[in-house]
Amino acid sequence: MANHVSAKKRFRQTQRRTEVNIRRLSRIRTFLRSVEEAIAAGDHKKAATAFQAVQPELMRGTKHGILHQNMVARKLSRLSARIKKMAA
Repeated sequence: MANHVSAKKRFRQTQRRTEVNIRRLSRIRTFLRSVEEAIAAGDHKKAATAFQAVQPELMRGTKHGILHQNMVARKLSRLSARIKKMAA
């Protein structure tokens, strides 16, 4: 356990940031799940709408350092390809 005042403060900050990051990641996963469910159901319009909603959430996760930029780009690319494939 931390003994110095600065170490105690750092511990409190880390706890707060961890809680916030967990909430943010959970929100992102919920948005991703909605896209996956729409794709699985075969509803192109709902999938496209959910995809439009998930894009800014993923980018926000990248900006805050929760998700890696390349992972977000890969996920968006793959989801976009699956949605386009549904339309055809």
